[in-house]
Amino acid sequence: MKNPKFLKNQSVVNAICIGGLCSVSYLAVYFAKNIFSAAAPKMLASGFDESFIGTASFVYLICYALGQLINGRIGDKIKSRYMISLGLLLSGITNFIFANVASVSETAAIVFYGMTGYFLSMIYGSITKVVAENTELVYATRCSMGYTFASFIGSPMAGVAAAALTWQGVFMSSTAALGIMAIVCFAVFLVYEKKGIVKYNQFKPQREEKGYGVKVLIKRQIIKFTFIAIITGVIRTSVVFWMPTYITQYLGFAPETSASVFTVATFVISFTTFIAIFIYEKLGRNMDKTILIMFSLSAVFFALTYFVRQPALNIILLVLGIMASGGSATMLYSRYCPSLCDTGMVSSVTGYIDFISYMAAAMANKLFAGAPSAIGWNGLILVWFGVVALGVIIALPYKKKSIN
Repeated sequence: MKNPKFLKNQSVVNAICIGGLCSVSYLAVYFAKNIFSAAAPKMLASGFDESFIGTASFVYLICYALGQLINGRIGDKIKSRYMISLGLLLSGITNFIFANVASVSETAAIVFYGMTGYFLSMIYGSITKVVAENTELVYATRCSMGYTFASFIGSPMAGVAAAALTWQGVFMSSTAALGIMAIVCFAVFLVYEKKGIVKYNQFKPQREEKGYGVKVLIKRQIIKFTFIAIITGVIRTSVVFWMPTYITQYLGFAPETSASVFTVATFVISFTTFIAIFIYEKLGRNMDKTILIMFSLSAVFFALTYFVRQPALNIILLVLGIMASGGSATMLYSRYCPSLCDTGMVSSVTGYIDFISYMAAAMANKLFAGAPSAIGWNGLILVWFGVVALGVIIALPYKKKSIN
């Protein structure tokens, strides 16, 4: 049997090799990132309070955000093999410690969960850089679709684990996944480097004078995409984090049922990337128009979530609102960031974008922790609507020329 024609193209083969490894690695990362949210109902039922959950998630997101900013810059200087494998290994260790000290000292648990966030931040910028610099742009976009899809699949995986295991068991399963992938990544990247599939520092800024990089990024609409990162960060990270608690408290489901519903919901959300890229292609590869449509749909769905009280329909509308906002995030991470490979700053910019996104999510998590008792879940839904409505305003075509 002959090999498929596309496998005779070395560029395609390299993209599959690199993209596949990065996608599986990022699946382990997002499994780890979502276990706290999925396990939250069982932790609350075990005696932990909302204040601990909110504070731990806040510290985690702050550390993750700061780590993205720091490690994004480091990732432009250090081989991806070291950054990715070390990040996976160290986050697995601190994740393990968190699960074993949480019942003894909440303060220590918060510290170690924050460290987990920092170590996990070592991975995304390096993944984006190694893909962007070692594949053609069209394949880089497809690769980024792969690990963006993996990031969404991590949520239902966490939901399955939360439904089947104790909250401690969920964290142990995540620790195992991170440890295994640390070893796999180090070994496979080493092979890729020796075979020439992965090379480093192929692109550098064309000019080095002071302020040149900032000028280039401003020309490439970094300010606009900074605001998009803030808005999508609140929705895709903070709203999804509180979804199991929302389903339990607002819609009245039992914690076990909530975990199952969360699993199904996040599995559906995992298809956002493919839907967004499909719409993007149908719109003539117009990024600006795609983002505007996605934010507009998200605003409509969140508005309907406020008015529709029937539990099943309410969850469907909430999921659709998250997915539509996620479509804008897909444009940001799958199209915009890889397109910057010629600047030599892919990891730095990706780290900056993620820093902004998660700082916004951290602040939102802290505010949302007390919002249900202060303004009620209905009031919080209106806040979510306001966030994506702001996205519509940001996405309006102030310039005739769009980034494609």
